Amino acid sequence: MTSTQNKLAFEILALPGSARAYLAHQLIHSLEERVDEGAEREWLHEIDRRTSQIRQGKVNCKESQKSVDSIRKKLHVLRRSSSLR
Repeated sequence: MTSTQNKLAFEILALPGSARAYLAHQLIHSLEERVDEGAEREWLHEIDRRTSQIRQGKVNCKESQKSVDSIRKKLHVLRRSSSLR
């Protein structure tokens, strides 16, 4: 890293979290050189398909917090069982 880069990094790290998050988002976005239009189209199709299933009552949705809690519980059990080995 050059001294200019070090100085810039030091100044950025001194910014409030929201400003750092904004800059991080901008930097990551700047690295995305090309959008895969085929993948983008497929994701839009998948979103439409899932939305339609929800509206038709073909799937049951969970509250996001309940899903997160369930996953955390499963991970906790897995960690405990792997540490007992």
